[in-house]
Amino acid sequence: MHHRTLLAGLIAAALFSHSLAAATPELPRTPGQPYRVSGLADRIVLTPGADPARQMAISYRTDARQTLSEIQLAPALDSPLLAERARTISGETPRALHSENGDARYHQVRLDDLQPGQAYVYRVKGHDGWSEWLQFRTARAGFAPFRFIYLGDVQNDILALASRTVRQALHSTASPALVVHAGDLVSQRDDLAHDDEWGEWNQAGGFHYAQVPQLPAVGNHEYLDQLDSQGRESRVLGPHWPLQFALPRNGAEGAAETSYRVDYQGVRFIVLDGTSALDLGTLERQGRWLETQLEGSQAHWNIVVVHQPLFTCARPGDSEPLKQAWQPILERHDVDLVLQGHDHCYSRLSHPDGHARASQERQAGAAQQGPVYLVSVAGSKMYGVNDRTAGQPDRNAEDTQLYQTVEVGAERLEVRSYTASGRLYDAFDLVREGGRKYLHQPALELPPLRACEGTQGPDGLPCSARPK
Repeated sequence: MHHRTLLAGLIAAALFSHSLAAATPELPRTPGQPYRVSGLADRIVLTPGADPARQMAISYRTDARQTLSEIQLAPALDSPLLAERARTISGETPRALHSENGDARYHQVRLDDLQPGQAYVYRVKGHDGWSEWLQFRTARAGFAPFRFIYLGDVQNDILALASRTVRQALHSTASPALVVHAGDLVSQRDDLAHDDEWGEWNQAGGFHYAQVPQLPAVGNHEYLDQLDSQGRESRVLGPHWPLQFALPRNGAEGAAETSYRVDYQGVRFIVLDGTSALDLGTLERQGRWLETQLEGSQAHWNIVVVHQPLFTCARPGDSEPLKQAWQPILERHDVDLVLQGHDHCYSRLSHPDGHARASQERQAGAAQQGPVYLVSVAGSKMYGVNDRTAGQPDRNAEDTQLYQTVEVGAERLEVRSYTASGRLYDAFDLVREGGRKYLHQPALELPPLRACEGTQGPDGLPCSARPK
């Protein structure tokens, strides 16, 4: 990258941060204000490259005194003498961000020459010293079974309440290869200082986010509302997103910082930006890019991640522009899973015409299963389910925090949804047999549907889900 471009970026970030500080009223702070920058690195996040068998990226924060992005990387030895085999790698010029927590620099180091299926350790440099050694493993070069975690909106009460879901998912899932986030990782509205929210998000996942590659989709709350030059409401991507995540640079035109593709051991993950599509005019360009990514896919499975659900479980109407533009592409290319958030309820939809039609076709055994659309929520903010949930999704939930695990095999995807307490709530498998794909429901005992009855919630407490 040219020095002029770097300088322009630093100036723009500084001016944007200053304008945010000037325009944003003072917001509540996290008790104890623990998120001030220091001479040691924090907010360390590992993200996959487009080819995570050979590429990973590391982002982290320091105070302004650390002017170089620098890590040490070594093979994961069984000896404690890791530093003896380490090499120092420099990254991109750090970018400045001023917030309530001080003058910070965000660092990104991209690793492009890793070996497939290998364990590595790394540590990152702050002005006052190195971080602890952190360990990760690259993907295999070809197909191999793996499992990953999928989380819906974390967004509110991140440390107080949402962290329980995140940590239960990480605690109960053996060796997850990835964590997929369906957007709205934070709120970035009026309930808490924005930098504190990002501090809480990092604390909720802790060292896991530095060792398990994170695959996030951007949500509408990662954007900030602003007025354009004509006084019209518009959106601008919040400054933390491109600093916190060093994502692959292979996305759609017009949404290069928020859309991307990752191929992990036989699964192609395609991440879209629904907010940019709906509000910033990139709907058609992202659709063309999506088509290209699916046409060129040689993966065993294709999974699309987008924040706004095509079929909603809480809102009065579906996301019609996304549905009209993207559903035909998803159907035409036989996408397997569409992982979504935004609605703060749970929904598993396997047929647009409803679960009765889905069940009828499955019993007939003639029709091939199309994309399965999932909506989930990990955090505390809840919306009431809409009228369509009675007949459209196969299974739904209200007033419930959940996480999902996906077990990837060559001919089977096993999808399990759990409540925050670790209770199995939903289960289905996508199975390929004889050149066709079917949805199987394993013979597992599931609890009754969780729903509010009037003002009473499913746990016998007041219903916290509000109408949307």
